[in-house]
Amino acid sequence: MSRAVLQVFEEYQKARVTFVQTVADLATRPQNIDALQNAGVMALLRPLLLDNVASIQQSAALALGRLANYSDELAESVVTHEILPQLVYSLSQQNRFYKKAAAFVLRAVSKHSPQLAQAVVDSGALDALVTCLEEFDPSVKEAAAWALGYIARHTKELAQTVVDAGAVPLLVLCFQEPELTLKRISASALSDICKHSPELAQTVVDAGAVSLLAKDISHNDAPLKRQVCSCLAQIAKHSVDLAEVVVEAEIFPRILHCLKDIDEFVRKNASTCIREIARHTPDLAKLIVNAGGVAAMVDYITEARGNNRLPGIMTLGYIAAFSETLALAVVVSKGIPPLKDALINEPEDHLKAASAWSLGQIGRHSPDHARALAEADVLRRLLAVYLHQDSSEDLQTKAKRALKSVIQKCTHLPALEPLLEAPPNILKYVVQQFAKVLPNDVNARRSFVQSGGLQKIQEVKAEVGSKLHDYIDEINMLYPPEIVQYYSPNYAETLLKKMDEFNP
Repeated sequence: MSRAVLQVFEEYQKARVTFVQTVADLATRPQNIDALQNAGVMALLRPLLLDNVASIQQSAALALGRLANYSDELAESVVTHEILPQLVYSLSQQNRFYKKAAAFVLRAVSKHSPQLAQAVVDSGALDALVTCLEEFDPSVKEAAAWALGYIARHTKELAQTVVDAGAVPLLVLCFQEPELTLKRISASALSDICKHSPELAQTVVDAGAVSLLAKDISHNDAPLKRQVCSCLAQIAKHSVDLAEVVVEAEIFPRILHCLKDIDEFVRKNASTCIREIARHTPDLAKLIVNAGGVAAMVDYITEARGNNRLPGIMTLGYIAAFSETLALAVVVSKGIPPLKDALINEPEDHLKAASAWSLGQIGRHSPDHARALAEADVLRRLLAVYLHQDSSEDLQTKAKRALKSVIQKCTHLPALEPLLEAPPNILKYVVQQFAKVLPNDVNARRSFVQSGGLQKIQEVKAEVGSKLHDYIDEINMLYPPEIVQYYSPNYAETLLKKMDEFNP
């Protein structure tokens, strides 16, 4: 008789095992998700989280994680079915396999939105996850670190709750473990905490993370280097002090080798880190220049394409902005050609705009800097971008500002002549330069006539009283009246009229 009774229980257990394993398997394929949801899968999985068979609990948690990972609607459903408190309770009670699966569900729910991440925090998950960071099993630590990172990444307030739960020192310890995946995920979680504010970044610095991260810049694992460079960038971006902490960890010149890495994300994250350091002070920019950073960055922009180029383009602009000497370092390292290339060939307007801004920062210091841009035919290209009908407003603004600041320094007149075709709001700066330089240079006055420049400015229809009109008058005063007359648009008509009036 007892055999018959046991058989019923065994069959029921088998059915539960088959059910949870099949659901977990079905949940890996997006086309099954709606059908599972419509069949009321959440309500059926919930009691199985407390099943008396450990493997059933794990499979139920795994299935829930896969469902919650799929969409915010399903993650919401995990919250409304009050599944989170059960998971949190089990996190502190169960074996390592279950802990891993439970942390996966918490991560899957947290990833979608700040509201869902807040629901995970409200369920009391943080303390349980932080305790998991002290587990012996690396895969449990990994699952917990991943979930904590996903909670922290949304907002400053959520990141603060993760810090308050005591996660940072333990994440730094996890980063020192030998397992690569655990190192990567810990670095990623630290990066997600640092990014929000100087205070949060400071807590990571105080936990001794920077020197440990800096050591692994030379690691041979690309995904780890991505996270390390990203985390250092998120620390350095907030303030001069934090950027100096990163630099003092002796990341130069090793981080420059990352710009040549075979992994494109390592290259991009390294260039972002360098940009975040360069933007703060002339001293930090100089340090990058002295380490050979400009030449390395020029090579990087020359080879990179699309959005990966952006941090490099901006780094050169930030460095050049600080002083004549630093801008000259960019010119000497052949920084102008790749910036010009991005201005012409990148399809995205924000990349063109960044290039225009950086070129403006290089050329605005002195006549020599401006001449370097002019001789590389950058001014004409900036004008073309400014005039292009499809250019965004931001791109036009940046191109116009760059043109204006470089033209006002440019005394190399042959380079300015092509710009005599520009619209009045740019043309006035061009003509102003001619009005400044021509009075002191006889040869320039002659070549201005021979090249057709004088004729072009006679054809300009400037409003009387405008600055442009005044500059043209100033230039005309430098030439005999008959020459100015000769090049005026209606000179031929005037001659014919004189001929008609002439009585021999």
